[in-house]
Amino acid sequence: MKLRKVTAASAVVVALAVSVTACGGGKKNGSGSSGGGKTIAIGIKFDQPGLGQKTPQGYSGFDVDVATYVAKKLGYSADQIEWKESKSADRETMLQRGDVDFIAATYSITPKREQKVDFAGPYLLAHQDVLLRADDTKIKAPADLNGKNLCSVAGSTSAQNLKAKLAPKANLQTYPTYSACMSGLQSGAIEALTTDDSILAGYASQAQFKGKFKLGGFKMTNENYGIGVKKGSALKAKINKALEDMVSDGSWEAAVKKNFGPADYKNEPAPKIGDIKS
Repeated sequence: MKLRKVTAASAVVVALAVSVTACGGGKKNGSGSSGGGKTIAIGIKFDQPGLGQKTPQGYSGFDVDVATYVAKKLGYSADQIEWKESKSADRETMLQRGDVDFIAATYSITPKREQKVDFAGPYLLAHQDVLLRADDTKIKAPADLNGKNLCSVAGSTSAQNLKAKLAPKANLQTYPTYSACMSGLQSGAIEALTTDDSILAGYASQAQFKGKFKLGGFKMTNENYGIGVKKGSALKAKINKALEDMVSDGSWEAAVKKNFGPADYKNEPAPKIGDIKS
């Protein structure tokens, strides 16, 4: 009897262990499942309205829409995506460490970055521009910023480049965040905010700002946004195919209008994947 009792108890322990293992759901990003179902880890910005933003309702923005479409083409539904914040300074490291499978986070393709990671795309051609109050009729060209209060965020090179090359007499004001610049622009403390036009359009498209601001349309630089993957990753070719499908079936244009339309964003024609405009 004792032997039978011990054997029965052991069987219960083994059964419980198997049950816990089956329900625990180990995760294997990007390439399949390990227990609890497959997931894919995607890096985005969490603080850029219109592009990548974390809200109480979830995640929204153009980069989010592009990444979600790509993930679906790779075989992942929206609820199988694990969103991870990818700050600008961390992006290469996150890819090299394998923290994410790919990154879509206003990630400009540059020769320096291509030494460390690979890029699919580009999926958007952005330009450095300025955001103005909607009723501003005086600033019609970069040179008109001379003598005006120009804002950008701490650590950004956009305003310094503009001041050095096109408007040397602009009064550069450095604010801690783009949101602070937007407040200054709304109050009149500053007269222009500069960074990529896609970022500016995203901020101006927020409900509280609709109709209050406009883009200058100066297109001072070309910024080719790409999807970053680990160097040598087979995902690059698969993501490029997904982006081509997104353009051809109209989903790309719909995402542009949805996220940037309220700011009257004059987007470029749909990108040709692999075509880098410098």
